[in-house]
Amino acid sequence: MLEAFVKYLTVYLGSMVKFIAGPLAGVATGLSFWESALFSTLGMMTTVLLLTLLGPGIRLWVHKLIGKKRKLFTPNNRRFVRVWKRWGVFGVSFLTPLVFTPIGGALLVNAFSGDRQKIILSMLASAVFWGLVLNGIIYGGKHILPSGIL
Repeated sequence: MLEAFVKYLTVYLGSMVKFIAGPLAGVATGLSFWESALFSTLGMMTTVLLLTLLGPGIRLWVHKLIGKKRKLFTPNNRRFVRVWKRWGVFGVSFLTPLVFTPIGGALLVNAFSGDRQKIILSMLASAVFWGLVLNGIIYGGKHILPSGIL
């Protein structure tokens, strides 16, 4: 019982920080495809919910902490604004598991949008989609890797 809990917790916590860590931990710990996909999605969504619900307070704290030291026009900022203008909340949510971390994606989308319901629903759709796709790729490609790696 404790062993299964630790496996689930490993996938869950890994996905809270870096989404791809969940499916990789799922394979490494011997979880099934569905268990890994579920706990990967739950991990990302926990981060998104925390940052979306606490977003305004976190934004003020970060602004006070680094607000005056921050450069406004950096290449990364310009790239993000281009993505935001073209695709909005859904585009950033869709790219979050691949390009941004759940923390970074949630902070970015909350910085530009105040519609919490739209943020949560689009991030949920993205987490479910990429949870299934990435787990499918990793679990499907497991037989390709040399034995002993996973």
